[in-house]
Amino acid sequence: MGASRRQLARYRVAIRRVAALPRSTKKVVMTLSDVSALPACLALAAWLVGQTAGIWSLPATAIVVVAGVTCLHVSGFYRSLIRFMGLELLMAALKCMTGVAGLLLVYSFAFDAAVSPKQVGVFWLVAMFYIVGSRTLARLLLQSGVAPGDRVLIYGAGEAGVRLASALSGRGDYAVVALVDDNPALHGSLMNGFQVHSSTLIESLVEEYSIERVLLALPSASRRKRKRIINRLEHVPVRVQTMPDLHDLIGGKARVDDIRDVEIEDLLGRDVVAPIPELLGPRIQGRSIMVTGAGGSIGSELSIQILQHVPKRLILLDVSEAALYEIDQRVREIRLSRSLNTDIIALIGSVHHQERICQTLRTYAVDTIYHAAAYKHVPIVEHNMLEGIHNNVFGTLHAAQAAIDAGVESFVLISTDKAVKPTNVMGATKRYAELILQALDQRGSPTRFSMVRFGNVLASSGSVVPRFREQIRAGGPVTVTHPEIFRYFMTIPEAASLVLQAGAMAKGGDVFVLDMGEPVRIVDLAEKMIHLMGCSIRNDKNPDGDIEIEFTGLRPAEKLYEELLIGDDVAGTQHPRILQAREEFFSWAELEPKLGRLQEACARQDCASARELLLEGVIGYSPTEQVEDLVWRESLRKAAGGDSETAGNVTRLEPRRISGAHDKLQR
Repeated sequence: MGASRRQLARYRVAIRRVAALPRSTKKVVMTLSDVSALPACLALAAWLVGQTAGIWSLPATAIVVVAGVTCLHVSGFYRSLIRFMGLELLMAALKCMTGVAGLLLVYSFAFDAAVSPKQVGVFWLVAMFYIVGSRTLARLLLQSGVAPGDRVLIYGAGEAGVRLASALSGRGDYAVVALVDDNPALHGSLMNGFQVHSSTLIESLVEEYSIERVLLALPSASRRKRKRIINRLEHVPVRVQTMPDLHDLIGGKARVDDIRDVEIEDLLGRDVVAPIPELLGPRIQGRSIMVTGAGGSIGSELSIQILQHVPKRLILLDVSEAALYEIDQRVREIRLSRSLNTDIIALIGSVHHQERICQTLRTYAVDTIYHAAAYKHVPIVEHNMLEGIHNNVFGTLHAAQAAIDAGVESFVLISTDKAVKPTNVMGATKRYAELILQALDQRGSPTRFSMVRFGNVLASSGSVVPRFREQIRAGGPVTVTHPEIFRYFMTIPEAASLVLQAGAMAKGGDVFVLDMGEPVRIVDLAEKMIHLMGCSIRNDKNPDGDIEIEFTGLRPAEKLYEELLIGDDVAGTQHPRILQAREEFFSWAELEPKLGRLQEACARQDCASARELLLEGVIGYSPTEQVEDLVWRESLRKAAGGDSETAGNVTRLEPRRISGAHDKLQR
């Protein structure tokens, strides 16, 4: 047994050495092989038909060698990699040998009766057998020198599936077993040597061939169709992966064999509505655009999509140097690759510096601001309440006032569904930011203010999807806060595109709401991801499963359900995925003194008063029973003599009583 394994290992090493030879060496070997073999095919054909006089016809031999090798060279035989040759091998050989046989027939009729048409016909068959057989044999030898990988089934027997099968056949990490397809006309046929089965037989094929992965070769399929297929595969004990989509393949961003895990977009099954051109280009092209928070998830995608519409100038503003550097490099690479003439200005700065922002807006004659600068992580903002208010409320106020002073034409706020009936500081501060813009617009200003409200975006910072994927790869557990928590989801590119289109429709004071589709139960999402990554769920019914789902409890101020509308007064727009809400708000005369008192509370570091003012300003704000700000709670704990229980009770008092206690502490 040991000796046979050593021999197999030596064989594989030898095959790998052959495969590693330079391409030029392989071309020479293939050419010399054909120069030797094609005359032998002609001689064998003469012998088979009993016409030995034509065995050593030098002119016929010269025609076969020169015409055959030249034709094979022109058709790309010596440029193609043997491991990746498929159906094109047979077609090219057919054309070449038919051409050579035609020349031989002309020669035999005109000059040499010793070479008969029958001999030419047999030569054509023998040569075809040699050309295809020799390459196929070489391919099998090369593949046999590679250790077998995961046994895979390819879903999709179209051109993409056949190409994927060919590409993977030369790799050691995958062993293609068969193809499946929904098209009955393809069932039972052979595609590049692989049999095509009905997709209804997947479970039996997986069991029969011990298949470990199913690869989706459906680059042009709609998300709705992908979702149907994925739902069908969810409970099959295999890992489901996919090849890149058609746009990435055409654009050269990916190769056919770039296999990746199924994206969450495919699980949602929502097809993206094509953007309306008149809502994009005319409002951006040739104009000066600023994106605040340009290094964030939404800000960076907005910057990239804005650049694609060729503005005159793109100003990227972010307080994070690292995030700003990254988005600056990305947009500059895009500008270079597409030969765009947009000026790109990357600025480190905070939206709180109103004078600096105003000077920047005037200097670069900014036409539109997309305000994406905000703190957005619910628990973090809850634990840093005053900074959340400072950034989300007053940062928006200062940026808006700077826009008015500089005569900016349009200001678009990126808002969130958590601003509707908020239970947390983050949502309350974002609703306050909306109220500021609505009040400023009603007061009258040269700047047209609007806001776009939407839910969670996939793959953004803090999103559950990448966290779930990392937890599954680490062997679990997958942590979910509550079994009945639901969230809306949208892809970052779709959200950014809709933000740009909504901003183009703004007339002033508009609250746009993006249609997020149906909300998704987070535990269902976790279960799907576990199944599609080839794992089983470990629970009471299946104690031997792979991954456990652990419920950790709702985080501070976290809601089970998110909403997108305050009230029911909503209207459609010219885009099917963008709605317009009509909601009550304060006039500037009413809001301005509230903002003044809120600013004073923040300056005093008085969380209790600040929360009371949020409650007064944001209708529907329903916070938890205690202030969660970490510094505030620790200061009260120390004021209570280090008694954490007493401090906890203090934070549960009414805001006015806590504020009084805090004032005494300050004095």
